[in-house]
Amino acid sequence: MTAQLSTESSALYDVPGPKTQQRHLVYGVISTALILALFGWIVYLLFDTNQFTATKWTPFEYKGIQELLLTGLGNTLKAFAFASVFSLVLGSVLATGRLSEHRPLRWIATLLVEFFRAMPVLVMIFFIFVALKVQPLPALVAGLTLYNGSVLAEVFRTGVNSVERGQKEAAFSLGMRKTQVMTYVLAPQGIRAMLPTIISQLVVALKDTSLGYLITYEELLHAGKLIASNLDYDLPFIPVVMVISPIYIGMCMLLSWFATWMARRQKRNPKTEAVDVAPAEPGTLLPRGPLPGP
Repeated sequence: MTAQLSTESSALYDVPGPKTQQRHLVYGVISTALILALFGWIVYLLFDTNQFTATKWTPFEYKGIQELLLTGLGNTLKAFAFASVFSLVLGSVLATGRLSEHRPLRWIATLLVEFFRAMPVLVMIFFIFVALKVQPLPALVAGLTLYNGSVLAEVFRTGVNSVERGQKEAAFSLGMRKTQVMTYVLAPQGIRAMLPTIISQLVVALKDTSLGYLITYEELLHAGKLIASNLDYDLPFIPVVMVISPIYIGMCMLLSWFATWMARRQKRNPKTEAVDVAPAEPGTLLPRGPLPGP
């Protein structure tokens, strides 16, 4: 087992020796100490500016503030749900266009992907909200969809192209049409390989929903801004940020956990698991017949 592990490790890089392992241990201890020192310094500054006094945390016990935060969280999840679904659909459509054998369709899809991927998402949200006079929620969802959908299109295209060419050729040799090959052979394997990247892009979409407060969409950050603007003590934004930040971090961690759960589920899926073959048993392979005559 040890020899096998050493062989697999050396296929990517040289196995570190005793001195290298000691040096890595020293680097890890120093890095951990620096991170702890930075964290301690931040906590000291918070205590030094009296950010943990009861006066600054009592307002969060009010029912009105709690309802405002819950409403903002619900609006954030609503925008994220619409944006994620539409982004996946748009990414699939654009990826299909980029993989098309028809040159005009491929050029149009490429132009759309490159344009929306290069355009800042905040500019698109403001343009849709101000120039097209769209309501805050549709404007936010549209901007997030155009940007994240174009990025996901490249993710899907890369995933499909990463599948071995032999599988595509084998599927065609069985008489499958191109649509069937894409649907049943290439797309499932490509999405499975790109699942971590897809979830990472959805995390970006979740965080970008905070841009909605710039167009007066009442999401979580907008609710925090309203709360901080009505508090009558110094530095009111710090307690609000300390309440809102863990919520965003928790939602992103849930998405990461969901990606890990999906990956493990696919490994346990009977359709993707290898089939156990019974070991060969001694015996004749062909039935014995009469010997041919002269």
